[in-house]
Formats: sequence, C-alpha cells, structure tokens
Amino acid sequence: MSMMHASQVGAAPSTAHLMRWVIAATLPGIGAMTFYFGLGVVSNVLLAGLFALVAEALILILRQRPVRPALGDSSALLTGVLLGACLPPASPWWLIAVGVFAAIVVAKQLYGGLGHNPFNPAMVGYALLLVSFPTYMTLWSPPQSFSAETLFNETLWAQVIGTLPPTKLDALSGATPLDAFKHKGQAVLASEFWASQPLPEGTLSAWRNVALAWLAGGLVLIIKRIISWHIPVAMLGSMTLIAALFYAGDPSHFASPLFHLLTGATLFGAFFIATDPVSAATSKRAKLIYGAGIGTLVIIIRTLGGYPDAVAFAVLLMNLCVPLLDIYTVPRPNGHSKTADKSMPEGPL
Repeated sequence: MSMMHASQVGAAPSTAHLMRWVIAATLPGIGAMTFYFGLGVVSNVLLAGLFALVAEALILILRQRPVRPALGDSSALLTGVLLGACLPPASPWWLIAVGVFAAIVVAKQLYGGLGHNPFNPAMVGYALLLVSFPTYMTLWSPPQSFSAETLFNETLWAQVIGTLPPTKLDALSGATPLDAFKHKGQAVLASEFWASQPLPEGTLSAWRNVALAWLAGGLVLIIKRIISWHIPVAMLGSMTLIAALFYAGDPSHFASPLFHLLTGATLFGAFFIATDPVSAATSKRAKLIYGAGIGTLVIIIRTLGGYPDAVAFAVLLMNLCVPLLDIYTVPRPNGHSKTADKSMPEGPL
C-alpha cells in the first residue's frame, strides 16, 4: 500500500502537501453543506479537527514518538475534517470525541501510525458511531433557506454542547432521501412514494447540490494528480451498473442509478474516502477491482441490507481485501513469463 496519487516525474510531493490539497478540496462540499444545513456542519468539522490533533499528540507522547512531524503532515487534521463532514450537523461534542478516538487512537495509532493502518480511520470512527449511537447519527435536519437567522439558530450551541433534550432533537430532525426511500415499505410503489412528497421541499435538490460540490472538489484532486481516476470511476461505474440492473428488474421498488449517485455520501466517498492513501489498493488493476467492489457493496447493502447509505461499511470491507489485491495484481515485468513469476516472491511493488 502506498500513496494513491498518480506517478509523477521527479520527486514525489510530500505527505503534508497531499493532505493539505485534500483538505482544500473538501471546502466546496463543506461550504454547500453549510449553506443548506447551517453552521452545525462547521462546528462538526472544527471540533473533529481539533480533537484529532489533540488525540494524535497525546498518543504520540504516550508512545514516546516525535509530535511535531506527525502533526505537521496534516493527516490527523484530514481525518478529523472527513469525519466531521460525515456527521449530522451540530452533533454533540462527546459524540465527535468518541468518533475521533476510534479513528485516531484505535484505527491509526494502535496500528503504528500513518502508513500502517489497514482501515480508513475516518470510516472506522463513523461506523462505530453509527452502530453505537444510531439515534444521534440519524438526526439530519431538513435543508433550510440560507439566512443569518437559520445559520445562528438558538438551538445550535445547545446541540453542540449536548444539552438539548432528545425529544427536541427528534423534532428538529428529518429523514434523508436515502433513508426515506429505504423505509417506504414494500407495498408502496416508487411512483406513489414520490407522488406523496415524503420529504420537505427542496430536500432532494439540496442533497444533489451538495453531491455536485463534492464532485467538484474530487475533480480538482484528479486534475492536480493528488488522486488517480481509477477508484472513483470504478466505484461510480459499478454502482451505476448494479443499480441499473435492480432498477431495470423492478423500477416500482428500486431507486434509479441517478438517485443513488446524487444522494447520500456516494460522491464524497468515491473521491475522498475510497481513495485513502494508506488503506486503498496500490496497483492500477487493484484500484479498479477495489473501487468496483466498493460500488457493488454499497448498492447491495443499500438495497438488501439494513443501512440506507453503506459507504462506510463498503469501504471497510474492501480494506480487508487490499493486501490480497495488491499481491495478485502486481504487474509482470517485461520479458518475464507467468511460469517465471511463480518462482518469484509475490508482494506489492
């Protein structure tokens, strides 16, 4: 496993350079989410980033390792930003702290730090929170019109501090498009479901615009050669294909491919999560298989499983397959036969 950026002529860019570019590329998505869901998005990102830096520093001190170089590479900050962007707006500070602890301490540092973690740290933290605190992790508020009043609402800081009563939290939350469609009921046809206007006005367009903002940031990463196209294209392509097969088989009960692509964490996951520099596959062929596997698992879990989004679980499951993919997809050197390769030790280049 290695850094996922495309090969370049000359010296490779530093880890800090890559991580900071990824952080910068998240700004369109975070900005769009803030526009539609309020400053709770910003509080998530800021708190998660701060907690990530503190957790990384403390664990490095306990491990008697240098702190400054590790914090300077911005990997912990990036993990915090990605985790914060995944959480429902204005998540309580303790929820963010638990997720960051799982991401930085358990999923990253206990495996030896950056470059040694087999799983995507942000997704480990997110999956833990989703399984352990499902009520808080489904408290997505409906999109609101952008104004100073909606941005600075009176309940924002009560949510962040964690003093807002659960009954009030339930009143503020609403179903996401994926969640609403997932739980529409087998007896309800898709056409009937959408005709009933199950979501607050503007919800679908808000989620689609947020998805397009993540896409814009992801394209910047590809253009700057911070990531390669293989994983995002393979993931989105397999999602489109599998979703199209389900939809063609029964359009009355399954969502369209476009719905799957432009709602939830699909584009965020394709460009910012699946392409994690350490836990993703290395060779070009392995990246294509890895991305296709994630996309396939996302649609299968969304359609047949119990979770509406499933990007986190799909990524973590494919993280398990990365060592095997990297071993068996190493390109054969020119002039070497398959027979000769069998006598050579296998392993990632």
